[in-house]
Amino acid sequence: MSSFWVIIFFLHIGASVLASDPKVLKCLVCRKVVEEVEREIATVSPTKTIEVGSFRLDPHGNQKQKTVPYARSTVHLSEVLENICQKFSDYVKATYKSSGDLTILKLIDENGKMNSEMAEVDIVPDADLNKSLKFYCEGIVEEYEDDFLKHFAVDDKDVDIKLCSGVANLCDVSNNEDYVFEDREDL
Repeated sequence: MSSFWVIIFFLHIGASVLASDPKVLKCLVCRKVVEEVEREIATVSPTKTIEVGSFRLDPHGNQKQKTVPYARSTVHLSEVLENICQKFSDYVKATYKSSGDLTILKLIDENGKMNSEMAEVDIVPDADLNKSLKFYCEGIVEEYEDDFLKHFAVDDKDVDIKLCSGVANLCDVSNNEDYVFEDREDL
């Protein structure tokens, strides 16, 4: 029976070490930032548009402007990125009971109910009340804002892989089953 407690102790220690690994945590935060931005884009009506372009007049007295969908406009995306990290106050660090893998979960789902995954995880106690999640988010968004704008301006596939693994090098895709590749050349 004592070996059982030794195993439990080492599993707990392993989960604590994993939970404190900044590289793993930054990867998870980056992927959640992408999810949150995609969710914000999806909430905008596809019929909503905005005029973009120069307000200068060409030699013929015309302005060079065009109408683009608002959801993927630089104006909207900049606004979304400016406020996205506030959402990380609603996230917690946790480890899955089945595997011990670290995750970050939103406490309340989009319907205002407790996240259904909470039964499958153990919350990782955090002395800083998960402020590190918001801190990592702010750092990622600040450092890679231009890349976020570029990738979200078009309806790009696998943005989390391209940004979090390809551009920011925060996630290691070689040993991550969560990533499904159709082609790796576009990373």
